[in-house]
Amino acid sequence: MVVIGLSAVAVIVVLSIFFHYVPFVLWLSAKVSGVQISLLQLFLMRIRNVPPHAIVQAMIEAHKAGLNDITRDGLEAHYLAGGHVAKVVHALVSASKANIELTFQMATAIDLAGRDVFEAVQMSVNPKVIDTPHVTAVAKDGIQLIAIARVTVRANIKRLVGGAGEDTVLARVGEGIVSSIGSAESHKAVLENPDSISKLVLKKGLDAGTAFEILSIDIADIDIGKNIGAALQIDQANADKNIAQAKAEERRAMAVALEQEMKAKAQEARATVIQAEAEVPKAMAEAFRTGNLGIMDYYRMKNIQADTAMRDNIAKD
Repeated sequence: MVVIGLSAVAVIVVLSIFFHYVPFVLWLSAKVSGVQISLLQLFLMRIRNVPPHAIVQAMIEAHKAGLNDITRDGLEAHYLAGGHVAKVVHALVSASKANIELTFQMATAIDLAGRDVFEAVQMSVNPKVIDTPHVTAVAKDGIQLIAIARVTVRANIKRLVGGAGEDTVLARVGEGIVSSIGSAESHKAVLENPDSISKLVLKKGLDAGTAFEILSIDIADIDIGKNIGAALQIDQANADKNIAQAKAEERRAMAVALEQEMKAKAQEARATVIQAEAEVPKAMAEAFRTGNLGIMDYYRMKNIQADTAMRDNIAKD
């Protein structure tokens, strides 16, 4: 009994390994669906670390959709390159039903470029609406306007590889809105005809070099912001006032310094006079000794000084 049990377990293990490497049920499903593939090819897929189920399911879907240019080798090569086999086949089927020109080579290139090829096909059939963030611009009269645009885009299949993405489209649209508002003479003109912004932006061909085709640009909302012109004039006036105050303070400081300098010179002159007056008695004594000054001359000088002092007192009274 033990031998029979071990034999049964061994048979089950061998069959499990066999059906793992030779997926007979998957081969039968492919045959029933009309896909030509051999058991040897399924076995070799296991050896190459390629999941047979993913390849066979993709081949069945492509065969049922009438896509006969999709081969097993192509799907295996795309899987080994790191691509998404199921998404590529889904995209090819959707493109075929929507009459969109998309080859297997182009689909695999888009997928390997990191883009969702199935989503791109869906966007080609159903355009996508992208809302821009708040775009702030100032008209020539100095009034700030805040606008929100709604951009309708469709995927351009031929430019998905190497084309710029949604961020570039939004940046270009925002730049166009700022340019169109900035060229307006008055903010009132923009508020009266907001569609003029859309027409001006569309003329610039903003979708060049991107993976999308811009179908329309609609202004969803536009509001009035600050009076930037008045604010700039106020700032300029404050700056001019501060400059004038600084210059006036500089002139006042120079006047104070000049006044201090003149006071210092006056004090120096007074000191010089006092010092000179202090030398007068010495000079008179020396004149008496040398005989250059007589006693009468001295009295006449004293009389003159007394007369001068009297006149000064009368003038003060």
